[in-house]
Amino acid sequence: MRPALVLLAAALVTSVPNGAAAQSREDQRSARTHMQAGRVMSVREIERRIIPQMRGDEYLGFEYDGVATAYRLKFIRDGQVIWVDVDARTARVLRVSR
Repeated sequence: MRPALVLLAAALVTSVPNGAAAQSREDQRSARTHMQAGRVMSVREIERRIIPQMRGDEYLGFEYDGVATAYRLKFIRDGQVIWVDVDARTARVLRVSR
């Protein structure tokens, strides 16, 4: 691996606060638990339904809110971040924030 790429990768890893990384793992755990219990759709199913609706936007990833039982999908277009909140049970779009 090139030295510049190694430095970039190290910077990305160290730039995420430990609390944020722990929250991300907890979000994933919570989503998995709810999905296995049949309470919510998988994130892959949500992505399959929502991403095609966001034509021209680059998909960056998701977060899961176990309290709200919702996924928050993150997109970017022309340097502007777009958040799409989706009900994890029905895949209904709850809100789009720009």
